[in-house]
Amino acid sequence: MNRNYDPTPPLPSEYRETAARASKPKDAATLIVVRQQRGAEILMGRRAASHKFMPNKFVFPGGKLDIADQRLNLNSSLSPETLNRLRKFTQANTSDKKITGLALAAIRETFEETGLVVGRRVHGKMRSKNSSWQAYFDHEVEPALDAIEFIARAITPTYRVRRFDTRFFMVSEESTFINQNSLDKQSGELEQVRWIPLSEIRELDLPGVTRWVLEEVEKRLMASTKSAPSMPTPFVQFVRGTTLEKLL
Repeated sequence: MNRNYDPTPPLPSEYRETAARASKPKDAATLIVVRQQRGAEILMGRRAASHKFMPNKFVFPGGKLDIADQRLNLNSSLSPETLNRLRKFTQANTSDKKITGLALAAIRETFEETGLVVGRRVHGKMRSKNSSWQAYFDHEVEPALDAIEFIARAITPTYRVRRFDTRFFMVSEESTFINQNSLDKQSGELEQVRWIPLSEIRELDLPGVTRWVLEEVEKRLMASTKSAPSMPTPFVQFVRGTTLEKLL
C-alpha cells in the first residue's frame, strides 16, 4: 500500500486557538469501517463548513459518549484484550459499562451520521428509551462488539475550546447489516458520506490525527487476520507543547 502521507502523530499546534483555556477533554469515539472490494475502502464524510471544530475536513464518523451508550444490555461484548487496552490510562474506578459504551458510541454515531448499521440480526426487537438507539434496534440487530478492534487513542491539545479523548475503533463491512437505506440518511454532521479508496484518501483535506490513524489502519490491513487484533494500540497526547506517543 502507498504511504505518501506523513505517518507521524499530529502536531500540538494544529488548529490552535490562542484564547482557549485548559479544559477537561470529553470522552468520544470514532469508527473506521473498512470495505474490501477492488482494494480497501473507508467510510468517511466531510464536516460541514458551519462547524467550529475542524470545518470542511474529511473524517471518520464519530462523536461524544452518551449516557445511553452505557446503559444497554447486550448479548455480545468486547474481547477481554480490547477491554484491557481500553482500561489503560483511564481512572481506576471507570466501569466496564462505560468502557464498553465507548465502542457503542462509535456504532451509534456511525448510524446517526451515515445510516450504516454496524451489527448482526437478532430475533426480536431490542428496546431503548434513547431515540437513536431505538431507531437502530428497529432494524432488528444488535451491535457486533466482538468484531470491533481498538486501534488508536488521541487527546486534543489543551489550547482547544473543544477537547476530546477519542478512541478509534475499526470494523470490517462484513459486520454491518446491509439494507437499502444504508448511507441514505445523513444527520447534517457529515456531508458527502461515501466509501473512499484508501489509496485516494491522502488527497483529501484531512486533520493531522486522521492521517496518523490511517497509518495504523494500513498496518492492520497488511497484517494477518490472526495477528492484527493483538497489535499494540498507539495513544497520542500533548503535554506542555510536546507530542507524546505511548503504546497500549
